[in-house]
Amino acid sequence: MAQPTGIVSHMFLTILLIFSSLACFTNAKTHHHGFVVQATKVTRLCKTRNSITVNGQFPGPTLEVNNGDSLVIKVVNKAKYNVTIHWHGVRQIRTAWADGPEFITQCPIRPGQSYTYKFTISGQEGTLWWHAHSSWLRATVYGAIVIHPKQGDSYPFPKPNRDSVIMLGEWWNANPIDVINEARRTGGAPNVSDAYTINGQPGDLYNCSSKDTIKVPMSSGETNLVRVINAALNQQLFFKIANHKFTVVGADASYVKPFTTSVLMLGPGQTTDVLIKGDQTPGRYYMAARAYASAQGAPFDNTTTTAILEYTTAKSNSSKPAMPTLPPFNDTNTATAFTTSFRSPGKTLVPKTVDENLFITAGLGINKCPPKAKASTCQAPNNTRFTASMNNVSFVLPSNFSLLQAHHNGIPGVFTTDFPAKPPVTFDYTGNVSRSLWQPTRGTKVYKLKYGDKVQVVLQGTSIFTAENHPIHLHGYDFYVVAEGFGNFNPKTDTSKFNLVDPPLRNTVSLPVNGWAVIRFVADNPGTWIMHCHLDVHIGWGLAMVFVVDNGVGLMESLQQPPKDLPRC
Repeated sequence: MAQPTGIVSHMFLTILLIFSSLACFTNAKTHHHGFVVQATKVTRLCKTRNSITVNGQFPGPTLEVNNGDSLVIKVVNKAKYNVTIHWHGVRQIRTAWADGPEFITQCPIRPGQSYTYKFTISGQEGTLWWHAHSSWLRATVYGAIVIHPKQGDSYPFPKPNRDSVIMLGEWWNANPIDVINEARRTGGAPNVSDAYTINGQPGDLYNCSSKDTIKVPMSSGETNLVRVINAALNQQLFFKIANHKFTVVGADASYVKPFTTSVLMLGPGQTTDVLIKGDQTPGRYYMAARAYASAQGAPFDNTTTTAILEYTTAKSNSSKPAMPTLPPFNDTNTATAFTTSFRSPGKTLVPKTVDENLFITAGLGINKCPPKAKASTCQAPNNTRFTASMNNVSFVLPSNFSLLQAHHNGIPGVFTTDFPAKPPVTFDYTGNVSRSLWQPTRGTKVYKLKYGDKVQVVLQGTSIFTAENHPIHLHGYDFYVVAEGFGNFNPKTDTSKFNLVDPPLRNTVSLPVNGWAVIRFVADNPGTWIMHCHLDVHIGWGLAMVFVVDNGVGLMESLQQPPKDLPRC
């Protein structure tokens, strides 16, 4: 009996859809990599020391993928320290076991052990990066993740002639682990770095460095894509190129509405994709980065790192490059003008209503010197020890299990679910704060979210000890930055400033010095997700909290089972 025409055409359409989806799926690739974490002799600033690297490279390998590709990366630890690797900004949908923060989603990879990270890049294009998430190893253990559009797709701007990665970093002449261990012993602030770097090199303005200064090629008439990543440990940075302007087109692996600027400001953890045009006289032009240091009176590395943008048609390679004028180190106006310029390019999925509304203070504090402690262990001002907190809770990492193991397996006693949704005491957060509020409590407290909750977090900076700009990073999620401002957040007046039309999508927000920022996201990714300051000295002092997101309904809304080679504590 003949099939009715409508059924035949419907079946044909179904088969066509299946084949087209399979074709998309087969376009996606799985990339296999081996990372060997090891000590490598590295010479900088006239000194040679053993640095911890990946595959002997500093910075480590750049991972190039397309949106939709998967990664399988076996990390072998041949160093003398515990290590984990975090894939900064990767959404890790249902793959929280691969996120990497030590004692949050996994126990560390011990010396001589290995762990294979498996995850998929889903719906993200642009620039992310990877780094160690254990003590201060990320000073030298980091590299770029370049995410091209899906095969067959294109950029939302004309295809650039070249594509370059610029990783801004920090360098210590000492072993960074020794630097932070000494600070933990004394209770004071760690020594500041000896140099900033571009792609691992300090540049022309430092001793013993000019022969290795990074050179970035440029041809007249070209438009080049430059991916700028701030991999510095503890410092926000201004970045400029002499005589050239930037067209900003992306940030944190999301496209943005293009805008033009002569200066970038990135906090540690942030990435910015820019287009630059070869529209200047052929020659040599310095790319330069120096500190945006917002904490009044706090010491910082006041040096400048350089690379050279070099036109391929330049008549002489010996001419001195032109130098850009960088903003003053405390130029908050320039930093703010930049961070508030970001907009999403089209329709967004920003939640218009909110199920969970949190108000979280973030800032420094001090602990009194313990009874009978030696003065040498209380080197912060007035015989104290530095600390930091969110909502007056100084976060303490567990040590016997990761939070994800404890949550997934129902192990009691590892964490409590009483992280407060607002500060325990209301005070003038950015004013003259009473000394009675300077000492936080310690705890491993988490905040529970149901799958699908629409979440708003008001992040409020405090002036306890000193106010400063904090780069706040949330694992497992991109979020919309709907507003930022200075002073104390006022729900009666500041909600009128919310941008619910085209706010930018980020994974790391610059919390303004003595100010506030408001973020929104949908809790659609089960797991344990740390939100922390990306100044590593601050996360070590406890400026962090954790969201625990429950499974939703069915397999596709649930956390995958733990891998068999998950490291044990």
